[in-house]
Amino acid sequence: QVQLVESGGGLVQAGGSLRLACAASGLTFSSYAMGWFRQAPGKEREFVASISWSGGGSTDYDDFVKGRFTISRDNAKNTVYLQMNNLKPEDTAVYYCAAARSWSDSTWKREFEYRYWGQGTQVSVSS
Repeated sequence: QVQLVESGGGLVQAGGSLRLACAASGLTFSSYAMGWFRQAPGKEREFVASISWSGGGSTDYDDFVKGRFTISRDNAKNTVYLQMNNLKPEDTAVYYCAAARSWSDSTWKREFEYRYWGQGTQVSVSS
């Protein structure tokens, strides 16, 4: 049974930082590209960042987080991270990690490309 479990969310002031983690089990982690998505109240879920299976290869970010967020992974620990710096109130959302089976060093931005999803972790940024 595949499980993705996010942690690290919480309440932070604008300008602060948080580091999210997503621990994966039940799959061959190094065969999956990993992604982070988020959903704010009343809005659709949106892409945040993705990283290819090798970790040292490709990464991709949406424009609104470029330069502030960094995605990384540790294949030995079956964990993907999202370091979030200079947080803004508009970053408030539930953050989800997801896994996409890959056969190349590619990143993925669309929800349907991801097979497994975590339950989400709340990030709240106060002004």
